[in-house]
Amino acid sequence: MKEQEKKVLTGNEAIAQGFYEAGGTVAASYPGSPTVEVIEKLKEYYEDVYSEFSTNEKVALEVAIGGSFYGTRSMAVMKHVGMNIASDPLMTFTQTPINGGFLLVSGDDPGLASSQNEQDNRLFGKFANMAIVDPSDSQESKDYTKKALQISEDFKIPMLLRITSRLCHSRSPVTIEERVDVPSKGMKKDKEKYNMIPPGSRKAQFFMKDRLEKLETFAYDTDLNRLEEKEDSDTLIITSGIAYQNLKEIDPNVSIWKLGLIYPISAKKAKEITSKYKNVIVIEEMMPFIENELKLMGIACEGKKYFPFTGELDIQNIETGLYEAGILKEKKEYVKHFVETVPRAPLFCTGCPHRPIFDMLKKLRVKITIGDIGCYSLACLFPFENTDTIISMGACVGITKGMKKAMTQKGEGEPIVAVIGDGTFFHSGMTGFVNLLHKKESGENMTFIVLDNRTTAMTGGQPNASSGLYNERDDMKVGIKTLIESMGFDRVKEINQYDYKAATKLVKEEIAYDGLSVIVANGPCALKYNMEEPHFYVDPHVCISCRACIRTNCPPLRMIQYEGIEKLKSSIDEEMCVGCSICAQVCPVNAIKSSANIDREDEKIDH
Repeated sequence: MKEQEKKVLTGNEAIAQGFYEAGGTVAASYPGSPTVEVIEKLKEYYEDVYSEFSTNEKVALEVAIGGSFYGTRSMAVMKHVGMNIASDPLMTFTQTPINGGFLLVSGDDPGLASSQNEQDNRLFGKFANMAIVDPSDSQESKDYTKKALQISEDFKIPMLLRITSRLCHSRSPVTIEERVDVPSKGMKKDKEKYNMIPPGSRKAQFFMKDRLEKLETFAYDTDLNRLEEKEDSDTLIITSGIAYQNLKEIDPNVSIWKLGLIYPISAKKAKEITSKYKNVIVIEEMMPFIENELKLMGIACEGKKYFPFTGELDIQNIETGLYEAGILKEKKEYVKHFVETVPRAPLFCTGCPHRPIFDMLKKLRVKITIGDIGCYSLACLFPFENTDTIISMGACVGITKGMKKAMTQKGEGEPIVAVIGDGTFFHSGMTGFVNLLHKKESGENMTFIVLDNRTTAMTGGQPNASSGLYNERDDMKVGIKTLIESMGFDRVKEINQYDYKAATKLVKEEIAYDGLSVIVANGPCALKYNMEEPHFYVDPHVCISCRACIRTNCPPLRMIQYEGIEKLKSSIDEEMCVGCSICAQVCPVNAIKSSANIDREDEKIDH
């Protein structure tokens, strides 16, 4: 018998592998940490799967719904806040029967490693009448993907696979299996079940209730849940996800009911198991979801009484909670076994085209700047500190309008600047821009700067609707200036972000303009498009130590002591410099020069 192949995969890679093995056909996502890698791996390795990064999560969900409606196994992938964007179609789609297996993957982020909030989407799954699976390692991530698609078809129910940041990126061995081709069922026409207008929707409420009840019966003896008993223990711990792995590291003298299918939970099974134990404790990250489900069944248990409601539950958190619950008799003292490193402040990348814009806004002393989600969110931090609000994708447009209308009502006229990235503009900024035209009044000073680096840079350089203007690999070539003008805006300017003097002049003019204006600031992402211009260097004999270049806050720049020169002068790390030239443009004495000039001087000497 042939030995099965094993690979070490991240949780994200394992989901991609599972979808492929399960005969998955259509997968769509909007890139957002921690789940970006799922679609990236599908696009890279699995030609039998159609996969895309969609304009936003709502569109990604709709693409996957379309695949499911046609009877093929389909998947939508997004970070937890993406479900907020996708919730409109989701809350109606979950009323319909499933034709092809449907899986929604939500990447939750306990501890907010890369998110603006900490949202527990297990609650969202229940709210939407979905069944929920919660893997605890990469092998389960693959297996649960396959099982969830099968359950989806068997019970005609959409499935939610909830995974957390730690599991998305951690690695463990996974058994690799062959793909099973699942034939398409085609579109099953049923006007009552798929046209969600009141007559059909009313009946759908009972259909949702019925299928969850059937699934609860299935949950009674499913192998997705397992009981690990210790005969001499009077304590049962109920847990799921990566918290289970941390609990196993501690290995307390307790029985464990490890849940893989966390909604619905079989009340019959839960009562049978818990009735044998004196103490029932629930260990779960974030909200008391499982704890509350058990309490609704009349089962006495405790959870958040002992464990934090926010952040990740690591081994130390769990040990402390079990000690406070009286399960562990001793509390360990932890000693750090790693060397503290020098902290690194979050910075824009070397040569980032956004940096000069925020440098200009700071020097222009703009009083109100409304920010948005993207790399440029860093502008709210030291040293720029010049965005005043960041809420959600595309929110800066509506917030700016609302703030300006409030000012108008009070007879106040402070200029407002809003900054939005290209990916965010296409994601959810366009509708806000159209709304700016509603009740537009002269004299309302609003300047919108669209930072167009033609990639979704914050999550790794995935394409967006303007990426094709910079490369041949991407097939969308939407010009933002043309698009905004076509909406009906009459004052739209375009500028190269790397042309510092011209850009400063334009930004200053538009902020002074007594009305609504839009600036599209172009400049390729230095990281995505591999800028390789000749590096710049400082002539210390010309440098006057004014630090104008240093204040642009580009990483290669620093003040150093040159040999034979007493005063500190600026310098540029040539290994880091990508040749964006901003430092040279702000230098008042032309002390910063391109290394290309050295080559030209050498050529003159040779001749």
